[in-house]
Amino acid sequence: MTTIVPTSEEDPLLAIVRFTSQLAWADTGPEAAEPQVTRLCREAEESIVAGRWLDLATLMVTSAELVSSKISEKDLECTYTIICSLVKNVSSPEEVLEMVKVIASKVVQQPNDKASLRLKILFNLYNLLDHPSARFQVYMKALELAVNGKVADCIVPSFKKIDSFLKEWNIDMKDQRELFLAIANVLRENKSLAKESLQFATRYLATFSNEDTQVLSEAKEEAVRAVIEFLKAPSIFQCDLLLDMPAVAQLEKEPNTAPVYQLLKIFLTQRLDAYMEFQNANSGFLQTYDDGVCRAC
Repeated sequence: MTTIVPTSEEDPLLAIVRFTSQLAWADTGPEAAEPQVTRLCREAEESIVAGRWLDLATLMVTSAELVSSKISEKDLECTYTIICSLVKNVSSPEEVLEMVKVIASKVVQQPNDKASLRLKILFNLYNLLDHPSARFQVYMKALELAVNGKVADCIVPSFKKIDSFLKEWNIDMKDQRELFLAIANVLRENKSLAKESLQFATRYLATFSNEDTQVLSEAKEEAVRAVIEFLKAPSIFQCDLLLDMPAVAQLEKEPNTAPVYQLLKIFLTQRLDAYMEFQNANSGFLQTYDDGVCRAC
């Protein structure tokens, strides 16, 4: 297998471009490959001289992903270590954010190829950054990779630090919603973490107030899901806050979601006879969500 061998004569950035482009064009034969490798190296060199670091990052991650399945984890990590170091060459927050988006979006593009390493690469990129917004964007990509690459267990320990992350990132309410929902979805990958996933789903729902209907309606699907998960979880008995949340309360107003809210209300505030009455009137609804819901009685 070809391995990266850094030399003192060549810039590490150009060495990576040469390494990945040679592999990418290896199957076409020397006559076709050499001009392409030369072209890519020339483009990279021109970008370095001109300080066009975003262009260079785009070129490098594109080439790296073309050959990621052909190289060892060690070589892929080395490649991305050098690519990620480019963030230190840009100073404005806007440029940093653009470069982070380019790199992180490529890292998560092939979640089934070396997923654990890709998550490590994202965290290495995170640690290179000083800009809070850029760090947040990388973390969101890590959550995406955790689910799609089935490496959720690798990121779960970081959830204990979410409150300190929130202070550091200083993100707006919209971003907080996306964060809490993404974390809830990561936790849902592990059935033993039902309580924790519901906690973050609840934090997501709590970000909605009695604002305009369009914004509130965004939470409808997740509100139904959270209520059903609560009703089906035998170990979760305290979730009174759900009932009064606008995101959940809106369910009462529509015929197709009203039974969900009604059942939650019965479980939290009423008695067995109310449940039996509900069961007789809504047997089809209960069958939709299987017998697990009947723990509400």
